[in-house]
Amino acid sequence: MFRFPVISLLVIATLPCLAVTKKTHASNSQALNYAAQSIAALTGGNSLTDVTLHGTATWTSGSDTESGSATFLASGTAESRMDLALSSGTRTEIRDSQTGTTLGKWVTPAGTGMFALYNCQTDAAWFFPALGSLAGGSNVVLSYIGQETRNGIAVQHLQSYVSQPSLPSLFGISTQTLSTVDFYLDATTFLPSSVIFNIHPDTNAASNLSVEIDLSNYQLFSGVNVPTHIQKYLQGTLLVDVTVSSAAFNTGISLSTFSVN
Repeated sequence: MFRFPVISLLVIATLPCLAVTKKTHASNSQALNYAAQSIAALTGGNSLTDVTLHGTATWTSGSDTESGSATFLASGTAESRMDLALSSGTRTEIRDSQTGTTLGKWVTPAGTGMFALYNCQTDAAWFFPALGSLAGGSNVVLSYIGQETRNGIAVQHLQSYVSQPSLPSLFGISTQTLSTVDFYLDATTFLPSSVIFNIHPDTNAASNLSVEIDLSNYQLFSGVNVPTHIQKYLQGTLLVDVTVSSAAFNTGISLSTFSVN
């Protein structure tokens, strides 16, 4: 697996940033319309503050494949946690923004480490798009790319990024690029079928490693559409295959659950 070391804010402050030209960051009206329809289809009109998903998962790393129970949690749009209880032990990944800086941490039976800051710019709740960039926000910019065919179905392709005027770049890479996420919405139901973004190796923020999340078999839980089959691919290779069996919402998950300290 890739280990992403955290970078101190002091180091970042000393790095040169890309020149910034004043410009207006505005979402495309068609993108906003499709995103709103997608959120309505996902939430059923319910207001969501947090989600807890339980199920089973298979984790594949090289020739090693393990299965076990899985728990996914998210609070708001910036806190998330994945816990996979596998035969070799528990594998955990956390995203946390409580300090005002997006941070990430991984924990395995072999050790613990921090994600690089440039790998914490995309949506925290990759497994639950209703709590992500599709929901918009004052700093999220949405664009409409067009209608396409993907995995045999017609989809509406949207793209998002987070506008961060106070942090225009990390290691010479624009935060707009680092935060870009592509959403593929079923053209009939507007439910997300795929979400794609890039992560980057420890030593090269400019090198892209494609992550694809495929979401299918949506089922209603308490009036909310939940993808009960979630597959995460890294560079085209299946990494995590999840089957969701239950979902709960607005349970008041403590923020300490997402602390990376």
